[in-house]
Amino acid sequence: MAMQEFFSVLLPDVKRELRRGIIECSKRGLLHSTKWLAEMHHGLADVHIDNEAPDEDRTFSECQLEGIAPSEYSDYFLAKSYYDVREYDRAAHAVRNCESSVPRFLHFYSTYMAREKRRLDSTTDQANLHEPNQMRDLADLLATLRMEYGKSRLDGYGIYLYGVVLKALNLNQAAEQMLVQAIRLVPMLWSAYLELSPLIMEKKKLLSLQLGGHWMRHFFMAHTYLELYLNDDGLKIYEDLQASGFSNSIYLIAQMALVYHNKRDVDKAIELYQALLESDPYRLDNVDTYSNLLFVKEMKTEMAQLAHKAVSINKYRPETCCVIGNYYSIRCDHQVAISYFQRALKLNPKYLAAWTLMGHEFMELKNTNAAIQSYRKAVEVNKRDYRAWYGLGQAYEIIKMHYYSLYYFKIAHQLRPYDSRMLVALGETYEKLDKCENAVKCYWKAIDVGDIEGIAMYKLANLHEKLGDHETAVHCYIMYCEDERAATDKQSLYQGFITLANYYEKKGEYQRAAYYAYKCLDSDDRKTEAKALLKTIDWKRIAEVQKKAKTSTAVANAETSSEDEMEWELQDVRVRVPITTTATTTTSTTAAAAGSTSNSSLISLRPGRNLLEGMRRSQASRTSLTPAASSTTTPSATVVTTSTEEAPGTSGGTTNPTELPPSDDNSSMEISSVSID
Repeated sequence: MAMQEFFSVLLPDVKRELRRGIIECSKRGLLHSTKWLAEMHHGLADVHIDNEAPDEDRTFSECQLEGIAPSEYSDYFLAKSYYDVREYDRAAHAVRNCESSVPRFLHFYSTYMAREKRRLDSTTDQANLHEPNQMRDLADLLATLRMEYGKSRLDGYGIYLYGVVLKALNLNQAAEQMLVQAIRLVPMLWSAYLELSPLIMEKKKLLSLQLGGHWMRHFFMAHTYLELYLNDDGLKIYEDLQASGFSNSIYLIAQMALVYHNKRDVDKAIELYQALLESDPYRLDNVDTYSNLLFVKEMKTEMAQLAHKAVSINKYRPETCCVIGNYYSIRCDHQVAISYFQRALKLNPKYLAAWTLMGHEFMELKNTNAAIQSYRKAVEVNKRDYRAWYGLGQAYEIIKMHYYSLYYFKIAHQLRPYDSRMLVALGETYEKLDKCENAVKCYWKAIDVGDIEGIAMYKLANLHEKLGDHETAVHCYIMYCEDERAATDKQSLYQGFITLANYYEKKGEYQRAAYYAYKCLDSDDRKTEAKALLKTIDWKRIAEVQKKAKTSTAVANAETSSEDEMEWELQDVRVRVPITTTATTTTSTTAAAAGSTSNSSLISLRPGRNLLEGMRRSQASRTSLTPAASSTTTPSATVVTTSTEEAPGTSGGTTNPTELPPSDDNSSMEISSVSID
């Protein structure tokens, strides 16, 4: 069955190579490589091969003895038995004089393991991982291996060990060359890939490696992509490998779960880990990562069950100690959690997860100095661990050393350029250093890459508010408050609501102000302030309504006062003044005899300003009285005689006009006629 284009190897051939690799790594004591190859081989259980032997030309027994001289069988078997029970010095001594490739490699490798075991046994929690004495021991071994390599007496496995020692002495460039050469000679040696991966710091360098065209390079590429946090690239390769025939591989399922863990797709990662535990219930590899996911989801019951299960399987595994430490951490028993992380480090001082998690626990206990030491040890183990760099930045931020904090946050950002948490941390540090322009750039970039914590927009709004750019700040607050569910910090959300409420209240937009103020009633901290603001808004609304009502009333009175007064006065005239009807002429009114004051009391006429003006206007359009019809009256007693037009066809007639006493000054006054409709 042919695989996909990128993996153009037949599965039966892959299975044969895996079987041969298992034998070769096993007889050299490379246990981790043997375990990995065996898991991959088991994933191809459905693939059948014609010849069940690991090699077409040799049987199992022949392959197992290949590379061992017959005269050295007894020494080799004795050394291998010592090695299997971790008596490394005895194993190295047993094959010290052997010349064939397998026993000679076992001698060098047993020597390395013996010195590594002594270093681990003597290492305390506070000791440096690279002790001078151990460096001298490895320097002696390095000289021996260099001499053997110069004589071309090292095979691919020996060159791999040479690269491991170079790497332990921080000679990384030479180590990289040796490991690449070992991979080209022995492509099935998985340990060589694992040692090479931490030396690759960027994708460009990974793609430039000359590893040959063996199919194992796909697994290495995907693994290194995960180490570089290029999760999408790694996930694509793993999906292609599954489609190519490795769908039953436990290793691939575990790696894909790790990808989703790095991508913060917690539910999907938990689902894969649960499926993994169902298919392999006694597996402890990566179980600490699974406990981290349960910690994030606050699944305390599941964490307790996982801790009990891990202890029942093997309580002396570093992964088990980390699971128990996470369990006590979620219970806020940080001191006990630290003790279990320290136990994990006694079992394996290079166990990265334990150093980082212990640093987190020291931060919870406000022990900043111990946290810094833990994070530094994590960086020594793996310089690509962004969590340790980020933790160092946080620790120095607490002790107000912001330039140190900026340095470590920058490294964390370089390792995770698309992680908004690193960008927000950088922005906060720039803000504290009064580099507001850089802070604004960091916050905007955090929003562009996808704000994980949902606080970048709030930080941006708060910064603009401090700078006095209130319009931009309000715009940012609006965008931040639009999606209430995405906001993880509810106090920041309520701060945004109250800020917007105050802003719109000052602008007089009371409806919008009340909308945001009502949102704050759900907050215990902001409820009092919101209620006071709502009362203020109500008072201002009432005052505004009253002001508008007064203004509209004044305008209406100004527009209609003339007509209203005229109508009122005319109605008064109709009631109090008898009307004289004539057909074609105007009825004239004359003054009565002097001293006759009783008649003047018959009428009480109070002409207003509008009525007099109306009378004057009608004067211009009406016919004036004839001189004969005019008479003198007093200025203070003016009599108005009204006339109405008679209906067509009716005869005119006169009535007795109302008379007032004449004036003493004999001043004349024109009498106007007013038409009443």
